[in-house]
Amino acid sequence: KGYSGVRSVVIERLCELLNRGVHPVIPSRGSVGASGDLAPLSHLALVLIGEGEAFYEGKRMSGGEAMKRAGLEAIQPEAKEGLALINGTQPSLAVGLLALLEAENLADTADVAAALSLDALRGTPVAFDERIQALRPFPGQARSAANLRRLNDGSEIRESHRDCGRVQDAYSLRCAPQVHGAVRDALDYARRVFETELNAGTDNPLVFADKGEVLSGGNFHGQPLALALDVLALALVQLGNISERRSERLINPALSELPAFLTKQPGLHSGFMMAQVTAAALASENKGLAHPASADSIPTSGNEDFVSMSMGAALKARRVVDNVKTILAVELLCACQGIDLLAPLKTGKLAGQAHAAVRRAVPVLEADRVLAPDIEAVRVLISQQTFQKILV
Repeated sequence: KGYSGVRSVVIERLCELLNRGVHPVIPSRGSVGASGDLAPLSHLALVLIGEGEAFYEGKRMSGGEAMKRAGLEAIQPEAKEGLALINGTQPSLAVGLLALLEAENLADTADVAAALSLDALRGTPVAFDERIQALRPFPGQARSAANLRRLNDGSEIRESHRDCGRVQDAYSLRCAPQVHGAVRDALDYARRVFETELNAGTDNPLVFADKGEVLSGGNFHGQPLALALDVLALALVQLGNISERRSERLINPALSELPAFLTKQPGLHSGFMMAQVTAAALASENKGLAHPASADSIPTSGNEDFVSMSMGAALKARRVVDNVKTILAVELLCACQGIDLLAPLKTGKLAGQAHAAVRRAVPVLEADRVLAPDIEAVRVLISQQTFQKILV
């Protein structure tokens, strides 16, 4: 924004740190999200003046040595510049932005997983009809319903049971657009907040050079970020909860009409039983992480009597993102196994692309094996946006 009162060389040198691969070592904890993220930003600024520590070419070393090896000179801060470097919400925002990008990927991945689960459980896509969504016009709901319709289009499995007597599926299938859609709308809110903050002046005081004034204010306070990050985390908790419920239905023969634990010999093999337990454990862990960090405040010194805890909210959201990635990986594995058990019938064209991607990374489970590598392989696919790209 240009209201921090620093020389252009300070900005240019920060950019050069990034461009040349000098990455300051920054503790993730130690900020209450008010007066800016002072402690984390101080560790960043230390490297700029040749102090602290940094990673360069994969090695941890002193900040001065990293700058020297990268061919950069440390700066000598002038008036106002030291304060400007440590006063802002950038660490909370940076962690939050990365969590948001992953969360948006997980929302798309959840639609793909739900579509595969719907077919594996021989559910009906009638609940995704566009006319139903139009009567409750939330943008996220409409988008998820459209994704589910597209993914299951052309499904042979659907055609095989079209005239069965079942009228309605379980909520975890039937209400996927409503739940996934609410998550999407929550993430859209977080994106609006983060984009505003990304282009905001969060320093204090702020320098209005055209008027010759320096004004003290509170733009450093992380409350907008803290609330958005807590909403992001809570939304993802719901995405993980509903995914875990679909996995449980898939392995439960009383609900799925598939072999118990999705193995052809359930008396001998445990199939995906423990994978679902893993998903259940993570879903329950997320419920604890859903407690809003922004509900807390603690005075730190003098006038700093109300703080946002935005950094705590960001770190918590990052943990929820990672847990949900594993929960969705488990559902994708279970759903693809269910699809295989219904062969030679095939799922929809787009859903089939997702099934094929999983099978290129993980073979069909014919007998018990260690499933941790399989889960990790699908987590990698999710991180690579494999399933998100199917919906583009």
